[in-house]
Amino acid sequence: MESLVHALGDPQHAFPVIHVTGTNGKGSTARMITRLLLGQGLVVGTYTSPHLERYNERIRVADVDCTDDEFASAIAAVQRVEPLLSDPPSHFEILTAAAFVHFADVAVDVAVIEVGLLGRYDATNVCDGAVAVVTNIGRDHTDFQGDWRARIAREKAGVIKPSSHLILGETDPSLREIFLGENPAAIWERDKDFGCGANRLAVGGRVLDLRTPLQSITDMYVPLHGAHQGDNAAVALAAADAFFGRPTDPEIVREAFASVQMPGRFEVLGRDPLVILDGAHNPDGAEAAGRVLAEGFDVAGSRTLVVGMLNDRDAEAMLRGLGVADFDRVICCTPPTSRALPAAELALSASSAGIAVVAEVIPSAADALGAAFARSGVGDLIMVTGSLYLVGEARGLLRTRKRRPAAVRPLPSQ
Repeated sequence: MESLVHALGDPQHAFPVIHVTGTNGKGSTARMITRLLLGQGLVVGTYTSPHLERYNERIRVADVDCTDDEFASAIAAVQRVEPLLSDPPSHFEILTAAAFVHFADVAVDVAVIEVGLLGRYDATNVCDGAVAVVTNIGRDHTDFQGDWRARIAREKAGVIKPSSHLILGETDPSLREIFLGENPAAIWERDKDFGCGANRLAVGGRVLDLRTPLQSITDMYVPLHGAHQGDNAAVALAAADAFFGRPTDPEIVREAFASVQMPGRFEVLGRDPLVILDGAHNPDGAEAAGRVLAEGFDVAGSRTLVVGMLNDRDAEAMLRGLGVADFDRVICCTPPTSRALPAAELALSASSAGIAVVAEVIPSAADALGAAFARSGVGDLIMVTGSLYLVGEARGLLRTRKRRPAAVRPLPSQ
């Protein structure tokens, strides 16, 4: 990756970076930071992964996806230097380099860069974050053997550079020294230097009290579901204050957070029946989704879970975290990726976990959604989750569905 960006003229050094890693909450936190920076009148580039429907979603300027022409131009720039490299770049390295090229060409004032995997050896780590953000350390990309939390922390701590102001969202005291060992220029720690106080359920989101070392803001609305978004918002505000070195104007904060959108994260895409998409893709994310559903969505009718997972996930832990036993029916499908866990194997995991409900196997996501709609009506719930690949496919299908057809008719297969 260093060879690739060097061949491109090191575009990642053309702008300051806020570098975001963590097991969960990276995407939401990056979106919140972006809105806070935009509120200050800056031109902001945002690089996130994976995408839900189109590659363009990964590379955004002013919180707008890059165009097809912009995406093609950035990819072409990477292609032109590939013959100069001793080894061909990977899929993610190409996309990351293209993002840096595009942000340099546009001359962004700052870029918010989300880590793809862990941190130390991630393709994004060729940049030097003026602010390094660690949202949390959780159960993902691990074999759960030995002191796995410390091993994950050491990898994520790799994004911290000597010049970085570290915003540490992880609160486990046993991991603190791992992050301090990277010798950041400054450090703010959640629940010590910044945090979320009151965190109340509201219509369509949360109402929060947030504090950083520079300010406190009360009764702030965030249109995202789940108490965990309070922690993400606190991290985002701390990152913005650290970047500017001064308190972000409270009115700008209110406007910025009120405008945050997070596609595929407890996103409501229908009302009758209530249709929810959530990209919970690891055990901690599944548990958070289960809590949000239990707390904020009291459904009088039946509940249908359309679920699909990747083959490297702890399926039983995720199903339990989602509260699968509380659903009236479960439809297992296969996400559209070579890394998918076959629907039949996922259904067996549900049975072996001792979950009472009988899981139905419908491999096609389109057919699974069609079956869910065929059996659901006013007052019922359909929840689609387990993999961002599945959520992305479902989102495309559901957004083109203008209204539920009068006749029982499944969505067409892709």
